[in-house]
Amino acid sequence: MIDEQTDKPRSSFWKELPILLGVAILVAVLVRAFVLQTFFIPSPSMENTLQIDDRVLVNKLVYDFRSPHRGEVIVFKAPLEWSANPDGEDFIKRVIGVGGDHVVCCDAQERLVINGKSLEEPYIFPGDKTAEEFDITVPKGRLWVMGDHREASGDSLEHWQQSGQDITVATIPEGDVVGRAFTVFWPVGRATWLSVPEQYEAIPEP
Repeated sequence: MIDEQTDKPRSSFWKELPILLGVAILVAVLVRAFVLQTFFIPSPSMENTLQIDDRVLVNKLVYDFRSPHRGEVIVFKAPLEWSANPDGEDFIKRVIGVGGDHVVCCDAQERLVINGKSLEEPYIFPGDKTAEEFDITVPKGRLWVMGDHREASGDSLEHWQQSGQDITVATIPEGDVVGRAFTVFWPVGRATWLSVPEQYEAIPEP
């Protein structure tokens, strides 16, 4: 009797194991598709906030409930004009201006000015400067994004210049945003939250 009692749970476990594995895989797929996804950083465009080969975790659900905010680091599907890959690729940049924002470069201290307020950007790569002056208003439903390493970033400013100052080409639609990068989780020694810098709190609405 003792042997029969111990064999029954073992047999039941092995029968249920494929179901448990299937459920686990399904949950993982659903989470990746709709909630969280990991991305690695392939370029220096966001240094030193993000380094090459950093891994970030992206919240794919947050923008189903609200629009991106200034200062957030986002992953988005690159427009065809931005990417040499015909199959498309994901870019990661910081949101500088949202729909309706008036963004100007630069004030006397070489700071961006958003809606009349100069913006201190402590995250910019040391020694970087915005190469060209510009004065734009972000269309509704679109985003002006820039890399933290301004001199190594294919971002809104670069495509503003290359397109002959076409604001539509230079900005990305909110609908192309994959999600918000909210933490660096690898390598462990660089793990940190990607919070919105407090300097953005002082930016007025347009």
